[in-house]
Amino acid sequence: MDEIDFSNERFNGVMAAGWIRDLESSDSRIHKEKTIEKALMAARLGSADAQCFLFNCYQAYNPFYTFHVRQVDEVHGHKDRPNPWPKFWALLESLRTRSFTGHVARDAIADCSQLFDDEEWNTVCRRVIIKDLRCGISDKTINKVVGRTEYAIPVFSCQLAQDSTDQPRKLQGIKRLEPKLDGVRVLAVVQGMNVSLMSRNGKEFENFPDIARDIQRFRSAFQNTLGSGGRFVLDGEVTGESFQKLMKQAHRKSDAKTADMVYNVFDIIPLDDFQRGYWNAQQYKRFDILDRAKSALEDADGSHSLRIVSGLEVDLDGAEGHDIMQRYAEDCVAEGFEGIMIKSVDAPYVCKRSDYWMKWKPVISVDLQIVGFEQGTGRNENRLGAIICEGEDNDRRIRVNVGSGFSDAVRDEYWANRDQLLGHLVEVQADAVTQNQDGTYSLRFPRFLRFRDFEAGEKV
Repeated sequence: MDEIDFSNERFNGVMAAGWIRDLESSDSRIHKEKTIEKALMAARLGSADAQCFLFNCYQAYNPFYTFHVRQVDEVHGHKDRPNPWPKFWALLESLRTRSFTGHVARDAIADCSQLFDDEEWNTVCRRVIIKDLRCGISDKTINKVVGRTEYAIPVFSCQLAQDSTDQPRKLQGIKRLEPKLDGVRVLAVVQGMNVSLMSRNGKEFENFPDIARDIQRFRSAFQNTLGSGGRFVLDGEVTGESFQKLMKQAHRKSDAKTADMVYNVFDIIPLDDFQRGYWNAQQYKRFDILDRAKSALEDADGSHSLRIVSGLEVDLDGAEGHDIMQRYAEDCVAEGFEGIMIKSVDAPYVCKRSDYWMKWKPVISVDLQIVGFEQGTGRNENRLGAIICEGEDNDRRIRVNVGSGFSDAVRDEYWANRDQLLGHLVEVQADAVTQNQDGTYSLRFPRFLRFRDFEAGEKV
């Protein structure tokens, strides 16, 4: 964004709210894209209003900019003071770098709000701070229009694994095996003392404070082995006492105690390379970096929430290696893990799904009875949304809503004939059996497979 002169004189009296109001005026995707296109054209012609609007969009949607503020009050009865915008952007930088935190941040935001009239503060500034413009656009909408201009929103993505069952020919050569953790993927973006915990899609988690503090505490252990100037990303997974409690904490709006949560780190990338989407350092070199950091963590006094994931190197070019992998997978499942990860030791880190990482996990199958139906919503309105199933499996009482595994035609047929289907047995596939807080059980990612008591091709 350095090409634009955001001087005091240039942005005196600038209005950006009109562009957002224009976006709010219609739900039409085409209208929103045309509005952004008009703003881009105006900005290229020197419009300070349009440049200000697009720059604020950049601040609001940039996943690497986090301002660590959940709520900002509206203002009423205020009028513009001279040159408010550079002061607002300076405030954002102080919030982003955590130069302002707590009461200092709150007071600085309140002081800044006095510089703007109601429309600009309520419609633009406060929404930028909470990173929600509330005008029906996304980073994808913006980037579709602005292309590779300076207003393009950086894409937040990470390395993802392919299913090993879809890539059997790739199971060869030297691989590293790791347990597949049953938790929440978390990317820790470290910039000096500033630590932001992000989802794999770039949404900030602000409800794992213990983990963030421990990363700050031990940042030098990673920084010294990586040599990245204090700017790097840890890739890992947060696990807890149970998956249900973990999910509740992940979506909690308050900083509740998280001492039982553990951040399991399995990769590390310099921030600049992560933002580019590629780091050519081979996987085994990244393992070495983490192993050196692991020693520092183990030598530290006092408890902490950080763990370095251990693994096993195996040669899959022979039958012996495949036998070792099979036993390793069985042991991991027996210990309560989802399955295993299979990683190529000589591969780079790429921010996309690839066969450099592969995953394997068992699929379970249970027979359950249909006890009810749910009507669908959205495109499935007036047809089957889910079947409600109950039954016993290994002395565990399971109740689960199964909403996947149905074609559109099947949803129509089953909804029209739901009275006939009630009480019938179905086979349901899932990733795992999970326990609810009330002691009952459910299934993770359940999929309808087939009826147990209908013949093949029999009409229902």
